[in-house]
Amino acid sequence: MKTLHFLCAGAAQGVMRALQADFEAAHGVKLQGRFGAVGAMKEALLAGEPCELMVSTAAMVEALAAEGRLRADARAPLGRVRTGVAVRSGRLLPDVATPAALTAVLRAASAIYFPDPERATAGIHFARVLRELAIHDELQPRFRTFPNGATAMRELAADASDGAIGCTQVTEILYTEGVVLVGLLPPQFELATAYTAVLSPSASAEAAALLALLGGPATQALRAGAGFEF
Repeated sequence: MKTLHFLCAGAAQGVMRALQADFEAAHGVKLQGRFGAVGAMKEALLAGEPCELMVSTAAMVEALAAEGRLRADARAPLGRVRTGVAVRSGRLLPDVATPAALTAVLRAASAIYFPDPERATAGIHFARVLRELAIHDELQPRFRTFPNGATAMRELAADASDGAIGCTQVTEILYTEGVVLVGLLPPQFELATAYTAVLSPSASAEAAALLALLGGPATQALRAGAGFEF
């Protein structure tokens, strides 16, 4: 059986996993790839890891296409994903609607889970928010950072302590069992990231079919349910 290699931002992991089995059966291929922070996916592509299709931020896709690493003529927008706050399922949902409320909740947290503050979209943004709130250095001993948002949310779900909290993209919160979305970051700290699927120069016909499916009307409801906005 032919293998179709991909590199995928963690924000789209739930969508890719949901359609994988049916796509493999319909096209006689095996989907094989990695999910993770967009920075890590870029590094993998530049290092020569096999890739026929990539899902990343629209900005990163644009830059890599300009360098000839990805095809400029074969893209499909998936939608925008916002960044939110999460707690373990069953916990009281704190108020995070304003900067003051968010600051109070974070200061009271026993641990703060979020993705890589250097390579993950949500992690970079959340670290910036913490600095703008002037609490980054104060709370740093309680940071629990992980390579991607999915891992951060799984670790939050496993934290039985009172007051643990997390921040990552909404899609990664919604598809992680054991955590619940509290709400979006306050409006002045809002981050809505546009994601795009794109083919590499070595893409096969099957990869083109996957691109069309990911960005097409057949998966629009799936993407919406996973946290994408259009």
